[in-house]
Amino acid sequence: MVSVIISIIVAFVLFIIFTEYRNEKKYQEERRQNNLKRTRKRTSLEKKHTPLRKKQEIKLEAPKLRSPEKHVSTPPKTEKTITLPQANHPRFNHARLVDIGLSDVEAKEFVAELIPQIETQIPLIKEAMRLPDFHQMERLTHNIKGSATNIGIGGVSDLLVEFNTYLKNGTDVAIAEAYFKQLIHYTNELKVQYT
Repeated sequence: MVSVIISIIVAFVLFIIFTEYRNEKKYQEERRQNNLKRTRKRTSLEKKHTPLRKKQEIKLEAPKLRSPEKHVSTPPKTEKTITLPQANHPRFNHARLVDIGLSDVEAKEFVAELIPQIETQIPLIKEAMRLPDFHQMERLTHNIKGSATNIGIGGVSDLLVEFNTYLKNGTDVAIAEAYFKQLIHYTNELKVQYT
């Protein structure tokens, strides 16, 4: 009787592991397909817009050749403005750990363990940004976001939530770089606060 129950439990656990594995593979494939679509779309847009830029440059030069009486003013170019994220998160707070029953000293030890985890991921995120591989950046920030948010709120924790959320759909390297600089800033702030 006991062996039957144990075998049912083992089978159930194996089923859950298999299901999670299959879901993870499906998720990875969907992300890969989405990245390919974005890359193709970006490449096709660049190809479409290249001739237009040349025509606009020619039009801008044409009025210089005309006489001053026949000068036609051209409207100014409008450029897409990018709003970069701001580093205005409150200071990191480990009160969440104290609330679940840890002492202040134990909570600070947990935070001290978080710092090397983040520092280990920073060069990997930087390399993924250089490629740029937004899917890899999203996965790396997701790993440390979970650790940071479980330990506390504010500072690096809030930043990682925003950074990871942006990387799920965002593709602007300038914005990713701004978040990355903030990650370094908040990590250094965390080191000063907890070491």
